[in-house]
Amino acid sequence: MKKNMGSSDKIIRIIIAALIAVLYFTGIISGTIAIVAGMLAVIFVVTALIGTCPLYSLFGISTLKKKKEPTPYRG
Repeated sequence: MKKNMGSSDKIIRIIIAALIAVLYFTGIISGTIAIVAGMLAVIFVVTALIGTCPLYSLFGISTLKKKKEPTPYRG
């Protein structure tokens, strides 16, 4: 799959996943909400690690910074 996530997007996803984990292990969230949030956290971590978000691909979104093409030498 083509990568479509920039580094700041990956960091934000990891932070959100960690926050969900903290909320779960401190008992602030439980039950069905904890299960749904846990699944979302796992998805965030996996997509951050592989650098591709299927929803971004579906909607044509990319948070990757465009690399500048080197200008050819015209000497």
